[in-house]
Amino acid sequence: MSTASADSVGGGTKTSKVSKDHKKPTSATLKGAIQLGISYAVGNLSSKPDRDVLMQDFSVVESVFLPSEGSNLTPAHHYPDFRLKTYAPLAFRYFRELFGIKPDDYLYSICNEPLIELSNPGASSSWFYLTSDDEFIIKTVQHKEAEFLQKLLPGYYMNLNQNPRTLLPKFYGLYCIQCGGVTIRVVVMNNVLPRAMKMHYKYDLKGSSYKRRASRKERAKSSPTFKDLDFQEMHEGLHFDSDTYNALMNTLQRDCRVLESFKIMDYSLLLGIHVLDRKPLSRGSRCDSRKGQKVLYSTALESIQGNLKDPEPVADDDTLGGIPAKHKDESLLIFLGIIDILQSYRFIKKVEHSWKALVHDGDTVSVHRPSFYADRFLKFMGSTVFKKIHPLRGSSSKRKKGSLYAVKSASQEFLSTQKEEKKEEKKAQSMDNLDGNLYSSSIQPDLLPRTAVSFESTQNDEDGREKSERN
Repeated sequence: MSTASADSVGGGTKTSKVSKDHKKPTSATLKGAIQLGISYAVGNLSSKPDRDVLMQDFSVVESVFLPSEGSNLTPAHHYPDFRLKTYAPLAFRYFRELFGIKPDDYLYSICNEPLIELSNPGASSSWFYLTSDDEFIIKTVQHKEAEFLQKLLPGYYMNLNQNPRTLLPKFYGLYCIQCGGVTIRVVVMNNVLPRAMKMHYKYDLKGSSYKRRASRKERAKSSPTFKDLDFQEMHEGLHFDSDTYNALMNTLQRDCRVLESFKIMDYSLLLGIHVLDRKPLSRGSRCDSRKGQKVLYSTALESIQGNLKDPEPVADDDTLGGIPAKHKDESLLIFLGIIDILQSYRFIKKVEHSWKALVHDGDTVSVHRPSFYADRFLKFMGSTVFKKIHPLRGSSSKRKKGSLYAVKSASQEFLSTQKEEKKEEKKAQSMDNLDGNLYSSSIQPDLLPRTAVSFESTQNDEDGREKSERN
C-alpha cells in the first residue's frame, strides 16, 4: 500500500509518486471503488450489535484491504486492489438512524446506479458526486478537512441530539480510498438542490463583498452559481410570510452559533431559486424519486419549520420541500443549506497576518473573528437576502375601512331625504374624495373630520373647497 503525500486528482485527493507498476486510476474506477467500499463498510457494520455511542467511537478508524481477486473477508471485484478506511462507523450509523436512513436504502441510493459527477463552482478543487435518486452528495475532502470533521463529531452528535432540524450539512459517512497510488477521502452528505427541480438562480452567499462576484467562466455556464454582489444586483430580496421568515432566521441564528462555538468560519449559504411562474418542468422518472424520500428533515422546509404546520401546497403539491417565497410579482420555491463548514479558525488564521497590512478594522482580524463572521453572515441574510412581508398594507386597509364606515354612516344620515340614485352618486364621490385626501392626513384618521359637510357641495368646486377648509 502506498501512502499519501502530494496533491493530485480533484480536491481532497492526495498521491504519492505513482510507481511504474501502478497506473493512475480513472474517474470511473474511483467512483466504482467508492461504491464498493461503502457497500462493504455498511454491510460489515450490520453484524455489529446496536448500542449507545461512546466517546471512543468518534476516533475509531477501521481499515481493510480489498484485493481484486477477493479474500475470506472481502468480495472479488474488477477494480484494481485498493484499501478502504472507514471513520467512526458506529457514530455515523447513529447519525443515519437519527435521520431515518435504513441501511438497505442507504446502499441502494449509493450503489444501485453509477454516481453522477457534478461540476464544482467553488474555489476548492473538490469533486462532487450525486446519487441517481437525488438523495446524497459524495464530496472529496482534503486530509485536514477529514481530520477536522472527525474531531468535530462529538459536538456534532450533541447538536443533532438537541435539534435534528438544521440547515447545517448532514454527514452520513466518512471514508478513505487508496487505489493505484491515489488517496481520496470522501464524505457523504445530504443533497441541498434536487436536480428534479430546475434552479433558475443559484447563489453561494457569505455576507461579504470582497471578491464576491461570479467569474466570467462561471457566468458562461448553462447553470451558473452567482455570489453576494450578483445577488444584490439581480434581486431586491426574497420575501416570506412572517412565520416562515422567523423560522428561517431562527434556524440560521442557531446554526451560526453552533459553528461559532466550534471556531468555524468561511462557510456559505447555498441558495437555489425556482420560479413557479415560468415554464413548468418536464418531469421524468428521476423527478419522482424524491416523492418517496428516505431521509427525515432533509428538505429545506422541514429543516426550518420546527413545530409549524405545513403551508398550503403549491400548485400540484410537487414542491420537493421548497420554501414558498415572493420576489416582486413572482412566486418562488427556495432551496437552501449551509455548506463548507470544514474550515476551522486555526486554518484560516494562517493567512491572517497578510490581511493586517490591508485591513485595519480590528473586528476582521481579532481573535473574535468567528463571532464577527457569524454576525455579518446573519445580518446579510436577515436584511438583504431574506425579508419579511410586513402587513402594512393590510393594517392600512383596516384603518381605511374603519373610517370609511364612519363616513358612510354620516353621509347616509345626512342624505336620507335624497333620491336613491343621487345618494349612491354622492357616496361614490365621498369615497373617492376621502381616499385622495382624508387618509393622507395624520390627524386621527379613524374620526370623522368636519370637512364631511363638503358632501353638499357641487362636483365642480368640491375638491377646492375641501382643501381650503382643511387649511
